Amino acid sequence: MIGNKTLAVPGPTNMPSRIAQSMAIPLEDHRAPDFPDFVTPLLADLKKVFRTETGRVLVFPGSGTGGWEAALRNTLSAGDGVLASSFGQFSDLWVQMCRQLDLNVTCFDQTWGRATPLDSYRQALEADSRHSIKAVLVCHNETATGVTSDVAAVRAMLNDLDHPALLFVDGVSSIGSIEFNMDQWGVDVAVSGSQKGFMLPTGLAIVGVSEKVLYQIKNVSLRPGDTYLGCGYFDFTHMATANDNGYFPYTPAATLLRGLRTSVDMLLEEGLDNVFARHHRLAEGVRRAVAAWGLRTCAETADIHSDTVTAIRVADGTNANDVIQAAYHNYGVSLGAGLSKVAGKVFRIGHLGWLNEAMVLQALGGAELAMRDAGIPFEAGSGVGAAVMHFTSPQKQVLMAAE
Repeated sequence: MIGNKTLAVPGPTNMPSRIAQSMAIPLEDHRAPDFPDFVTPLLADLKKVFRTETGRVLVFPGSGTGGWEAALRNTLSAGDGVLASSFGQFSDLWVQMCRQLDLNVTCFDQTWGRATPLDSYRQALEADSRHSIKAVLVCHNETATGVTSDVAAVRAMLNDLDHPALLFVDGVSSIGSIEFNMDQWGVDVAVSGSQKGFMLPTGLAIVGVSEKVLYQIKNVSLRPGDTYLGCGYFDFTHMATANDNGYFPYTPAATLLRGLRTSVDMLLEEGLDNVFARHHRLAEGVRRAVAAWGLRTCAETADIHSDTVTAIRVADGTNANDVIQAAYHNYGVSLGAGLSKVAGKVFRIGHLGWLNEAMVLQALGGAELAMRDAGIPFEAGSGVGAAVMHFTSPQKQVLMAAE
């Protein structure tokens, strides 16, 4: 196919040439005397992205899924209670992992398109007088449905009930793109990956760990009969101890770390608040396009709309996979597929990472072409036009001037 392909999925995201160039270097000795001069400032600056001063950020070769497992294995014993909810592919997979590790999971199954059920969480925590629940899981941004949950509200709930459970957050498609405040929200373990807001290839699990968790791990004393899950590859203590000296306990993904250095530089140079504002502006343009097409988002209400991905429902009797196939094969545009329960019912547009208005319009234009080919009724140009009007509004011009 002639022309460049358009990557409009919610991960992996577009990689800036500046990051690619920073990784186009000869392989290096990760035990060199000067390697700490590179590692120590990088880990310090990652704390700024997670917005933590008291915790620390650990980087493992792996993915966000590896980060999930790290959170569970470092903190829990087999049989420990975990409170969770399933409202999309990725929140559900984390629940499945908990069960595979023989944790006692209380899971609230939600309609896909809804967020973390705060009322149900409160009821479960209120009933847990023995504090059997040791960890509460929140998928901050459910990538399969384009839904963002209120992490701060869950922490406020735990504090209000004086419940000691740890708060674990899947921030794979949120951290580095939309507002995330580890310290302010009282997050104990925050999991991210390299291939979304950090604009890198897949290959790093980037995990924020609170001071509280590190203290508990260091002073763990198992009750008689407990079966500690064990940390192995993802041992927080081993990683933190090695990091204290500017090294890693085993061979790190050094080339990706060089790219991560550039990624963090770019995020901090733009300013995190500006990053968040840009993502909201681009997401709102996509949502206005969806409305102009006469379609609906998978997210049921506007207050839970994600600013990094929009899942778009097609009308009954049509198949979203036809849109995805036409976009890819006819126009070189990669749109996100519907997963599991929403397969064939939605297609997804990712709008996170290294992205501007023109790139979003390219994705929307490709989606319109594909919808025409798939026989989905809408007014051609309506979505692109709605996004253009939003992106060129007087308010937007003021925001750009402020940046």
